[in-house]
Amino acid sequence: MKAPSHIAIIMDGNRRWAKIKKLSVFEGHRKGIKIFEEIAKHCQKRGVKILTVFAFSTENWNRSKKEIDFLLKLFLKIFYEKNIKELQNRKVKLNVIGQTERFPKRLQRKIKEVEEITKNNKKFILNIALSYGGRADITESIKKILKKGISSEKITEDLISKNLWTQGLPDPDLIIRTGGENRISNFLIWQSAYSELYFTNKYWPEFTEKDLDEALIDYSSRQRRFGK
Repeated sequence: MKAPSHIAIIMDGNRRWAKIKKLSVFEGHRKGIKIFEEIAKHCQKRGVKILTVFAFSTENWNRSKKEIDFLLKLFLKIFYEKNIKELQNRKVKLNVIGQTERFPKRLQRKIKEVEEITKNNKKFILNIALSYGGRADITESIKKILKKGISSEKITEDLISKNLWTQGLPDPDLIIRTGGENRISNFLIWQSAYSELYFTNKYWPEFTEKDLDEALIDYSSRQRRFGK
């Protein structure tokens, strides 16, 4: 079974899982981070080269301040020294895509620090989408192009792709969404034009390595024609 080169995951269902378990929303998010770390490692073991995860959307800023503050603290822990060492040991290059300027300065500094430390790693690329929205991604790409003084006649699909937050990376082969929703919710909407989609009813905190393997088996059975 050949693994897809690039997998993207919409990690949905933390809050609903916590509610069913009669736990706080915060416990749902804490468990979600743990599963994210396990699945990222499993993807690398399975031969996946790039993993992009949807961790916090532009719309998530509308949640309560208490929940947002908790999430920001969780995100900061991802960039602690212990995790940086592990990324280095596994030769993982970490990128954060999205409106990072909206985060507290301390988190912005840690993001830049980890990106700089891991930039030369080649075995695995891990993209964390934080304050990310697909429409915002496309909008920012067009703004970058216009700032360069490029005329409208010279704007091409390839040029827009090269100015997205995922610039330089291939589009995802497979997009997985947990939580029982059958939509992509403003995630990589430009990049997902020919991605295979896989939906599961399992909430993200209960998603396992076996569930990922089942998604990979399903993917391997599909024929990708790219409109041909």
